[in-house]
Amino acid sequence: MTSPTAFALADSAPTTTTTTTTTTTSTPSGGYDSTYYRDAIGRSGQALKSSLHTIIRTHTKLSYDQVWDALKSTDQDPNNPANVVLLYSGRSQSKTANGGGADDWNREHVWAKSHGDFGTATGPGTDLHHLRPEDVSVNANRGNKDFDNGGSAATEAPGNYTDADSWEPRDAVKGDVARMIFYMAVRYEGGDGFPDLELNSSVGNGTAPYHGRLPVLLQWHAQDPPDAFEKRRNQVIYDTYQRNRNPFVDHPEWAAAIWG
Repeated sequence: MTSPTAFALADSAPTTTTTTTTTTTSTPSGGYDSTYYRDAIGRSGQALKSSLHTIIRTHTKLSYDQVWDALKSTDQDPNNPANVVLLYSGRSQSKTANGGGADDWNREHVWAKSHGDFGTATGPGTDLHHLRPEDVSVNANRGNKDFDNGGSAATEAPGNYTDADSWEPRDAVKGDVARMIFYMAVRYEGGDGFPDLELNSSVGNGTAPYHGRLPVLLQWHAQDPPDAFEKRRNQVIYDTYQRNRNPFVDHPEWAAAIWG
């Protein structure tokens, strides 16, 4: 792994970072309202979305190789620090069992990287706020499908369902998935050389820079509020890696204020 001090910077992002694994727990969202979120408080609709974009777009960027080690910290199993927890399957697996083998874990792009065709280039392709560890074959089964309810039981991922053009994650991470998608739609607005990512109510979006289905994602967000694991993850990304936050973890009510 290249030293994180070599992270590429977006805009006026901080010039230093640390690789120390942190066990910091999340500060209540109100702890950032007078500082980090100061310019967003009291806004709604497009004004809130624009304000949050301005706040979160300035961050340290990782290379795709650096994501491997970052995920070992952000997704560490709280009951076994030698393991990570896989997003869809929920399996706790050794941090070192990563790679391309069928039973290894790899880097899942929750906002499918083909939706906007950004690949794994530094930027949306390496943004930790939507990258999660997942079993290689489960990752391939999800592919670039949009999110929706229904389908047949997904192989190797109990509680997940899939069909030709959609994926339904297990109940325990439905809200996590929604909030990662919300983050991406706010962070990437097309003004800094990256595609303008937007939510819609469709499935089968292909290479267009859209992800759906918004009504279902809003339902999942309400059904599964942020838990301790997700809050810790947000904090580790902020403290140790990117120096930006997912506002929908800190302020779940902002999703409805923008898209509700």
